[in-house]
Amino acid sequence: MNGRVRGWAIAMRSKVFGGFLAFLAVSVGAAAPAPAALFWMPPDFSGAPVSGGEPGIGLAMPGATEKELQAHLIWNMRAGLNVAALQCQFSPSLLSVRNYNDLLRQHSAELTAAYTAISGYFKRTGGKKWQTELDQYTTRTYNGFSTLHAQLGFCETAGSIGREALDRPKGSLYLTAKARMREFRNSLVPSGDRLFGRVTLLAARPLPPLNEECWDKKNVLRKKCWTLASL
Repeated sequence: MNGRVRGWAIAMRSKVFGGFLAFLAVSVGAAAPAPAALFWMPPDFSGAPVSGGEPGIGLAMPGATEKELQAHLIWNMRAGLNVAALQCQFSPSLLSVRNYNDLLRQHSAELTAAYTAISGYFKRTGGKKWQTELDQYTTRTYNGFSTLHAQLGFCETAGSIGREALDRPKGSLYLTAKARMREFRNSLVPSGDRLFGRVTLLAARPLPPLNEECWDKKNVLRKKCWTLASL
């Protein structure tokens, strides 16, 4: 092979190899893990910020102070993320268990303060039965996040809220609770994604004709009365 041909062959091999590397880079980039998600087009559960006393956010706390309502929001969000850690393990990509455990460590002081404030509310308003009322509050708050038919939307939302909560500096967990508790509650409502809505089909089978001339002595439907509805 002369020098000119050899040089052309080397150049072509380099060009092909360079193209292969470019293709490989694109392929690797395309194979990078996507953000944790369960829906191709997630439903829009967004809602306005809340202060804690709005209907539908949690159990009613009549007479609660602003500090107690803030604690109420934080505790509700914690309960929801705890339920998600139990119910959403079918999708490991959401990291619901790890994020919840990390949340407890990172925001332990704010969570402890929230529980103390809530306990103070029931001591102040519950009289001698304050401990029982506090226990009922805790149980009902957790039960309020249990879902079956809305599990996908709930788990998707919980995963997003958990990640945001971990991004918050210590002492500012309540900002996530205020901004996203309405969304968290909205996610408990069964919903399809934006491309394929939730459709329920109900088909009632009509009764056959009941007039006597349509039935023989053996209670068999006569052919003259057959219809598609009665078959």
